[in-house]
Amino acid sequence: MYQRAGTLVFLLLLALESRYCSSSTQNEPKISLTSVQAWAVKLGTEVYHFGEFITRKKEVQDSYKSAQIESRDGEKLVQSMADDIRAMMELKVSAVKRIVEAAENMAFDKQNEPVPDDFQFYNSKEMDEPYDFTFTTTTAEPEFVMEHWINRPPSKSAHLVQNAHFSNIPVNVNFSSVHVPSNVYAWANETIKGIRWSEGLDAHFKDNYQSDPTLSWQYFGSSTGFMRHYPAMKWRAEPVDIYDCRTRAWYMEAAASPKDVVILVDRSGSMTGQRRDIAKHVVTNILDTLGNNDFVNVLTFANTVEEIVPCFAESLVQATLSNLRELKLALDSFETNEIANFSAALTKAFELLEIYRNNSGGANCNQAIMLVTDGVPYNYKEIFEKFNWKYDTPVRVFTYLIGREVKVADVREVKWMACANRGYYVHLSTLAEVREQVLEHVNVLARPLVLQREKHPVVWTPVYANITDPKVADYLWEQRERAEQKERFMSQRRDKALFNSEKEQDRRWKITQMKQGQYSEIGNSVYQLMTSVSMPVYDLRHNESVEENGQREMRIARLLGVAGTDVPLSEIQALMTPYKIGVNGYAFMVTNNGYILIHPDLRPVFQGILKPSYNSVDMVEVELFDDDRKPREFSKELTALRQDIIDQKTGNKIMNVKYHMEDMRRVSRAKRHYFWTGISDSPFTLVVAIPENYGRHRITPPPTDDIHRLSLTSKNVSAKQYLSDKWSIHPDWLYCRHYERTFKSPEEELSYFLERVAKPGWRWPAKPRPPEHHKNKGHERHNNGTPETRERTKVLNNTPRNEYYCDHGLMQALVYDARNTAWFNKSISESASEEKAAEFIQRFGYIVAFLATHSGLTRWQTHPPKENSSENDKPEFGKQYPRAIDEVWYRRAVEQHYIDPLSYVYSVDLNTDKFPLNVNTATITAAHAVFHGDSHKKAPAAVVGFQFKHERLQEWFENITSSCEHKVCTTCDSVNWECYLVDSNAWVVVSKNINHTGQFFGRVRPDVLKKLVDEDVFRAVHVVDYQAVCFREKKTTNFGAMLKTPLENLRLIVTWFLTTTAWLLNSVATVTGQASSYSFDDAYQNYEGDDDLDEGDMSNKPASKAVERDFEKLVLINRTRPTPCDREMYVYQLEYNNLDEKLNKPLNDCKRPFYVQLVNYTNMLLVVVDGLCPVEEVTVPGVEPTEVNYNESLPCLKHAKPLYRKQPASCIRNHTEESNIDMCGRGTLPTGNLFWISSVIFFVFKYWV
Repeated sequence: MYQRAGTLVFLLLLALESRYCSSSTQNEPKISLTSVQAWAVKLGTEVYHFGEFITRKKEVQDSYKSAQIESRDGEKLVQSMADDIRAMMELKVSAVKRIVEAAENMAFDKQNEPVPDDFQFYNSKEMDEPYDFTFTTTTAEPEFVMEHWINRPPSKSAHLVQNAHFSNIPVNVNFSSVHVPSNVYAWANETIKGIRWSEGLDAHFKDNYQSDPTLSWQYFGSSTGFMRHYPAMKWRAEPVDIYDCRTRAWYMEAAASPKDVVILVDRSGSMTGQRRDIAKHVVTNILDTLGNNDFVNVLTFANTVEEIVPCFAESLVQATLSNLRELKLALDSFETNEIANFSAALTKAFELLEIYRNNSGGANCNQAIMLVTDGVPYNYKEIFEKFNWKYDTPVRVFTYLIGREVKVADVREVKWMACANRGYYVHLSTLAEVREQVLEHVNVLARPLVLQREKHPVVWTPVYANITDPKVADYLWEQRERAEQKERFMSQRRDKALFNSEKEQDRRWKITQMKQGQYSEIGNSVYQLMTSVSMPVYDLRHNESVEENGQREMRIARLLGVAGTDVPLSEIQALMTPYKIGVNGYAFMVTNNGYILIHPDLRPVFQGILKPSYNSVDMVEVELFDDDRKPREFSKELTALRQDIIDQKTGNKIMNVKYHMEDMRRVSRAKRHYFWTGISDSPFTLVVAIPENYGRHRITPPPTDDIHRLSLTSKNVSAKQYLSDKWSIHPDWLYCRHYERTFKSPEEELSYFLERVAKPGWRWPAKPRPPEHHKNKGHERHNNGTPETRERTKVLNNTPRNEYYCDHGLMQALVYDARNTAWFNKSISESASEEKAAEFIQRFGYIVAFLATHSGLTRWQTHPPKENSSENDKPEFGKQYPRAIDEVWYRRAVEQHYIDPLSYVYSVDLNTDKFPLNVNTATITAAHAVFHGDSHKKAPAAVVGFQFKHERLQEWFENITSSCEHKVCTTCDSVNWECYLVDSNAWVVVSKNINHTGQFFGRVRPDVLKKLVDEDVFRAVHVVDYQAVCFREKKTTNFGAMLKTPLENLRLIVTWFLTTTAWLLNSVATVTGQASSYSFDDAYQNYEGDDDLDEGDMSNKPASKAVERDFEKLVLINRTRPTPCDREMYVYQLEYNNLDEKLNKPLNDCKRPFYVQLVNYTNMLLVVVDGLCPVEEVTVPGVEPTEVNYNESLPCLKHAKPLYRKQPASCIRNHTEESNIDMCGRGTLPTGNLFWISSVIFFVFKYWV
């Protein structure tokens, strides 16, 4: 009993003590506003003085006392850049013109010469690897024995050496090599003749490269399919070779003028099975031959005529990658039934083209109808008379007759439709022949070009990546998902309990979320973006001898092919002299379609894979106007600016814009001054955007500081002495470039040139200019035949090759910066007392002090020296951040100068779900802009800063916020108060809970951030990413719907047997003397299906029922397809206007349970929150991107709201002599086999019945 009473007393005393403790905690005094203000002042002042000491900012300012301030004239700047780019482009055009002239004359002389049986050529696919002396034959070994099989000689072998100028690819610059597509037989008569006569181009390739060492790949693409490219290289194609030069933009756009195309696909009941597959393949291949200047639509017809993509109704759409992709995907959905109404289909196609012709819309040049069918009842002459002939046949008609068994009447009528309308007829019975036959329409459209002979239109392509085909992107994504599916299956087989655990499900969820991480463009360097310049190459012959009912001469107008050269965008960017534009300014280029050619915010890659529509990003999708409009509601002011730029007018305009940084986690708003001018003889316009305030002026060295003069006065001492240790230069800027030597790094190359400048006799190289072009004289022989040609070749060969090029202005600025900041290499101890230095280093531990200048020079010092520290595993600061004015901390520091010229910009590594932060290794970076000038004009000269461990700032913050002036007071030490340092974009820099470090403050305390937004302390800036990628779930086929009755299965077996027998006889009869070709898509798809899933305990044994039950929903992933989309987010920015008034507010119980104060000399806010107040359940617009739901696909939306475009200037679509050409098509079924095929079918039917 006493024990029980004692227990009750103890519990009572414990309850009283707990109540007292709780009461005392709740009754502790509130933190006062003055305490918070004192903490903010003390913290800011201490870190400011440390920054001043460690960065030696005062010494940096003094270093620029002799610098001059120059006004930046945007109009002169953009004109100067445009002149340089134009001169460079003329050099490339000049090289291509020489290739064209040489090819035309060589073909005229030699294309009819017989090819010796022992002829050898350099086959790119079979080139030797470096130090590999094995070689193979040009023709694969057959899988069957043929009596008349011809053994071909092996390819020539050559030694290849890595060449830095050609992306470190092993090449041989002494000759070219030949790429032959997989679907082309290299030893076909016309193909091998072309390969042989085009060998003579090697001398011209080499001459071009000799006169212009900046030239990239040169090539001649033949209409027969092969491509001769210089220099020679080993052709690499992963996973399979699907490259065909005739489907590349540089070939397609040069081969024919722009075109409007309506594709009519028969979907009547007879177009089933293989016929339907062939028809889809035909349409896909036609679409592959279209480019950004073409317009197209695909209509299917039976009793009715319907657009295959409903939102494209009654219109033509621009043939961009995204629109073509939409059309191709829709091909899988059409069903075959009913009877074909050809009258309605042809009428609708003609009426649609007539509307565009009368309104000068679409391509406003060539027009064509592509009819894909398995037969027609008659030729519909009355429709052609009404819609085409009375207008002088503006529309060409191309017909594609599908099927192995076709009626003679079908062939006659379908061919007549094409021949009577300036088109071409093709009969297709297998998938393998589709690619070659479809490409015939390109040669027909090229006839007016060839007949006029005088003009060779110069074509510049939109931006494209150096990959074999856009399909590769979809393939790579599919392979990635297959690997993920395989990994899930294997994990579930190994440990089902672990697979179904919450931890493992969370890990898989994060992997899924990573699919949305397209903002971190990892892998961009895999692809090289470029444009190409190309010109058509004509067959100069007027007639050709053909064997058709005896030997006779036939009028021809044949396109030999297209010649061109690549121009890497990096070469154009180097001419944009970014050092003259300055920080937060940039130059970009726009095409006639309004699409971006070059722009710093062009993001073509996500997760190492090309985006589906990377080459049709519009200018208004990257230049974001600062307004509150909804997505894709572009302002009239912005669209008017866009139209002026596209029209290549010279002008300028000031605009309010917003722009993002650091993977769209930070945002700024500012005024930018745009200057633009067109680049003549090209579809491009150059635009320069300069910040309105600090962009008006720039730093320049005094005229007396010429590099060469300084070296001579210093007794030939190189300026390299100023760059002794821990320095780097901007890796993308063109300081000096040597064309015949390679260097390990940009710094090594610069050092080489600094030494050369110091030597007597140095001359700054002049910019190369193109030689005068020799006009094509038609039938004149090129092979050193004419005096003019011989003289020009002699001049080219005697012209000294420029070994190098240097940007005099940039080199001057760099050496000035290097000389005046050479003292930065000295230890901090030499600039201050050792005692003071030791005190700061003890407080902060390992520190990096850095300096980056407007000329791209970055210096850094470590304290203590890195070799004596524990930080040896980290990359050097300048190696990690070498881009000077393009680094985020540099850009933000310069912006901050106009908010508070004394403040430093602090930032921490960000912490997101996709990229979690290891807080233990997190660093703080502080940066401060150094300006030079007077009260009237000034310009940013450099940015200084320091970097240190986050844990040191955490300790400093806790020490200051846990102290107070009174004996009894509440501080951030209290468990009832939450204290944060938040930067100017609402990211947590320091928190009592270290796991909050680097997180978005709206995720940690959304209620507080919402009130700060309501009080106009922060502004939520709406940002739309118009280059985003979303992931649509793939549709799977329900095989249950395919169940057939026994009679239906019997019918299918009989049909298969008959068609296969007929095909076999036809194939055996036609294959003699030819190599087998196969479908482009077949090769691609066969490779895709060749996955080896056997691994570990996997086996080929049939799965038991127990194992089958293991295939639960968690195992299967949702297969997706990357699709262009728009994503929106809200990024936060501190509003500095009247900030003190907004911040100096007291607590208001739990209605406003926090204090906020600006930390002196920083961009950070000290936020102190009363933790006893309940956290309100509110949501704030997040920084994570979410898809914009338009209730329709993006291609449909863009089509409904078309933007202005300028049609190409060149259009050659008619020629009076074309009527003399009667070659308009052929079939693929040999007439000699018709009897045998008919007999086989009759025999089978007779005995089957």
